[in-house]
Amino acid sequence: MYKYKEVSPDKYVLSLDNHSEIVEAVSAFCKEKDIFAGSILGLGAINEATFRFLDPATKQYVDKTFSEQMEITNLTGNISQRPEDPFVPYLHIHITASRRDYTCVGGHLLSARINGACELIVENYNDAVLERYFDPETGLNLYKL
Repeated sequence: MYKYKEVSPDKYVLSLDNHSEIVEAVSAFCKEKDIFAGSILGLGAINEATFRFLDPATKQYVDKTFSEQMEITNLTGNISQRPEDPFVPYLHIHITASRRDYTCVGGHLLSARINGACELIVENYNDAVLERYFDPETGLNLYKL
């Protein structure tokens, strides 16, 4: 699903295998390395993706799937955990992708299938504890700081 190199004690460079699903691969890597607090940066190419948009009026996510070749111009996210599932990394990833006509689409990443390459940097915040809680006012899982 991925190859990686540890470039410092707290930082990894990942190359995801072609045709892998990004969220699945990053989740598997974080579980393998016991990363439950950290950050993610990346770029690459995808040919299928589902993005989410939170409608603040309804507090419901609206999902939209794109089935076309796109370049990931930015992938940014963080890693934390929810108290009800403390041994599963909680990924919060946003993505912007460029289409063939140079317009961009983006949002919260629900899933994306790589078609080409995907290169990521994952930083581990080691012993930091970053938990989340559901905030009914916003409809979001926010940091519990």
